[in-house]
Amino acid sequence: MAELNTLPVMARAGVGKGAARAVRREGLVPGVIYGDGKDPVAVSVKHNLLLKALKRGKFLSSLLELDVDGEKIKVIPRDVQRDVVLDLPIHVDFLRLSERSRINLFVPVEFINQDKCPGIKKGGVLNVVRHDVELKVRAGNIPEALICDLEGWEVGDTIHISSMELPGGAKPVIQDRDFTVATIAAPSGLRSSESDEGEGEGETAEGEEVADEA
Repeated sequence: MAELNTLPVMARAGVGKGAARAVRREGLVPGVIYGDGKDPVAVSVKHNLLLKALKRGKFLSSLLELDVDGEKIKVIPRDVQRDVVLDLPIHVDFLRLSERSRINLFVPVEFINQDKCPGIKKGGVLNVVRHDVELKVRAGNIPEALICDLEGWEVGDTIHISSMELPGGAKPVIQDRDFTVATIAAPSGLRSSESDEGEGEGETAEGEEVADEA
């Protein structure tokens, strides 16, 4: 089970535009927690903590655990409203999750057994195309990482998502193509050598053709 990022928030009694403006004057961002068949809960979060979470990237696909005055609530952010001039967050919506909820989430890819990869042993280079993959998973069974086993892969091989074992119940969000996760690229020296050989062959062939014409 993946470790959740915790975001402290505070319950707030007031709702409406006036209450929201008052919250913002205190350096807080108003928000709401909704979903899972329960009543919405009005909350506020410190502006600097929300900005830090936003700067980590993929905020709307990140699983969070909100600490609402000591109560832990598992959520996923669903919307962030921003000031049209300053581009700073002015409101945030959180969707409350149950263990059965299915969500889209970016899961990091972990590459293992590089010492058992023939291609790397021959001097090949692991070229990572996707450092994380967006998966559809259950909120109660979120993997810490998507494992990519490099054992047996040769120089020139391409590792597609279909080649990897996904966690139980998980599916890639991209379904219309078998996308690339990584490749085992040839060493730069070998690529340069092959390129030089190809050019040499072309020159020889051209010379032979001229000699025939003569």
